[in-house]
Amino acid sequence: MITYCEARLLRAPLLDWLLLRPVNLSDDSPQPTPVMEELPQGSSPSPENDSSMQEYYQLKQTLVLVTLAITGIVFICVWFFYSLDIALNYLIGACTGMVYLRMLAKDVERLGQQKSRPSPARFALFIGLFIVATRWQRLQILPIFLGFLTYKAALIVYVLQSTLFPTSK
Repeated sequence: MITYCEARLLRAPLLDWLLLRPVNLSDDSPQPTPVMEELPQGSSPSPENDSSMQEYYQLKQTLVLVTLAITGIVFICVWFFYSLDIALNYLIGACTGMVYLRMLAKDVERLGQQKSRPSPARFALFIGLFIVATRWQRLQILPIFLGFLTYKAALIVYVLQSTLFPTSK
């Protein structure tokens, strides 16, 4: 299930596709119109598309930095209040969550550039993590799962920040 923030990551390329798609009003035939024209070798994409991609890259960088900050804070707190083993289990989950977030961001970026389906490798990463966690005796499932969900906390922080403190454009 896609969360609001993951949908927001999808929003910029999807809106660009919807808004910048040429519409053929002169002909009633169901022939498809090309979505994007091929650009000559030396030219650059339109300024609107470039600014939306810059906004997307800024969002991606913000989410990665907030996820790293939350991971560091929670790791230290878990180490202080529980034990190093549990904190390392959390860190394994958080690192896997970071990899998952990066894979999600690459899939979203690819959606904006070409018509391809998101790769199922993200789900294989999630499933593989929990298979390893259940088979290996030293790993605990709950701290790993909560660590994996750290990127979701970063998405919640971003949504709250953009809702409560909107920036004017």
